[in-house]
Amino acid sequence: MNGMDKIIDRIGSDAHAEAEGILAQARSQAQEILERSRARSDQEVQEILERGRRSAAQREERLDSAAQMECRKAVLAAKQEVIEEAFALALKKLRELPREEYVQLLARLAAQASSTGKEKLIFSQADRSAVGKAVVIAANQRLKDGALTLAEECRDMEGGFVLSDGAVEVNCSFGTLLRMERPRLTGAVAALLFP
Repeated sequence: MNGMDKIIDRIGSDAHAEAEGILAQARSQAQEILERSRARSDQEVQEILERGRRSAAQREERLDSAAQMECRKAVLAAKQEVIEEAFALALKKLRELPREEYVQLLARLAAQASSTGKEKLIFSQADRSAVGKAVVIAANQRLKDGALTLAEECRDMEGGFVLSDGAVEVNCSFGTLLRMERPRLTGAVAALLFP
């Protein structure tokens, strides 16, 4: 081998070594880039998973809260229904009082509601026939100068009466009295029913 061949051989060998070095460096850089990319993608995957977990937890919390609210609404509706039944039962019990208690209750109500002592008592057809006269007599006894009278007119009502003084009427029917007292009594009824 002559000198020129050695130089060419050496240049080729150096170029090959340099190329190998450049390739090795490129492979190393590619490996670093790949590792950084994998690390970055792993980090992004973890961040996405964490956001997903948080989002799922928040959604679960909202759904749980909505379910609890629906449950509270259902319980409240059931309680309202039971309270409604309690008031309906109270009306029924008032209607079913023994005759003498019923007369005395209506007489007491008439005496309390009367402002002049000269009003007319309007009953349902059934009550007018059954207790009308007795209530008027008992109410007049409760008033000092009582001159209440039994009206010829009848009204459709479930117990109680309407006190009439011409154009002025005081509705003392049980349905109306319970409706008026309901806001005041509902809390006490609920406390008794749902201790």
